[in-house]
Amino acid sequence: MLRWNIPPLPASLDEALWGRIHGKTKPLGSLGRLEALAFQLGRIQQSLRPELKNPTFLVFAGDHGIAESGVSSYPQEVTTQMVLNFLAGGAAINVFCRQHELKLQVVDAGVKGDLPDHPDLRRCKVRPGTRNFLHDPAMTSAELEEALRHGVAVVEECSRSGSNLLGFGEMGIGNTSSAAALMQRLSGLPLECCVGRGTGLDDTGLKHKHAVLESALERHPEVADPWEVLRTFGGLEIAMMSGAMLQAAQRGMVLLVDGFIATVAFLVAVQVQPRIQEYAVFAHQSEEQGHRRLLEFLQAEPLLHLGMRLGEGSGAAVAFPLLQSAAAFLSEMASFESAGVSERSDA
Repeated sequence: MLRWNIPPLPASLDEALWGRIHGKTKPLGSLGRLEALAFQLGRIQQSLRPELKNPTFLVFAGDHGIAESGVSSYPQEVTTQMVLNFLAGGAAINVFCRQHELKLQVVDAGVKGDLPDHPDLRRCKVRPGTRNFLHDPAMTSAELEEALRHGVAVVEECSRSGSNLLGFGEMGIGNTSSAAALMQRLSGLPLECCVGRGTGLDDTGLKHKHAVLESALERHPEVADPWEVLRTFGGLEIAMMSGAMLQAAQRGMVLLVDGFIATVAFLVAVQVQPRIQEYAVFAHQSEEQGHRRLLEFLQAEPLLHLGMRLGEGSGAAVAFPLLQSAAAFLSEMASFESAGVSERSDA
């Protein structure tokens, strides 16, 4: 299995960063969360003037065998149809990426349908969807490793293009079921805290989904290692995203994590390499039930809570301007000294 060596962020610049933040022409702490965000960006980049260069959003797409068990209110072919919508520029993530001038790449990790050639599509298909983990492990060890290697390659290409920030999103009918199973096994939280309505299940559908996942978890009781949990219950898009996140942190990039599915991919990654946590910014708290509990488990504070539950990286794209603002005030805002403004008399 691949290995990553994510360096711990040095503390040598911490005092200077906070001194610069506190020295800006404002009351102490008056920019709230933006101050902590600016500190994190400066720490990741080891710079008093952090910059967000060529920010790129990656939407990993894949189908799930568990969808055969009736856990989604949408048919499986919607995965292919939505990827085509991404490539045509018509989805929410396209709109928000255009609005904020973000580069968007769609990664076919394991979509069941055929997709046309397109400059924004990365062909990384490991297989046309996972197996149904109600019966068998979702993927083989070789398929998991191939997915992780593709995630690494995608990040390396982004790095060569000069990107130092990656946004992570996904698409795949059935992936909230996969994510819920992964979350339960890796966090130990009760299954009912992990399972949500996904694309809009009614009460009957939610009850059925819970029963299917309970049976699937009981079928694989011995699986505990993070990679084995991912191999057994994961999706190819989740696996590829986990590998990409680990590689991005190893490269010293900022990780902007979207909603429930992306955070579960991060959960796998952080259990493999805990130092990845320092590089991650959590964009928002999704309305998918498990996301709040998962963020609490990770001790992560999201930037936004807008009631969103779309996926695609849409919440991360909406949150991106906050990172721009944090970097901009740290780099450009005047200090009390440079502006000739008097500080507090008790400072």
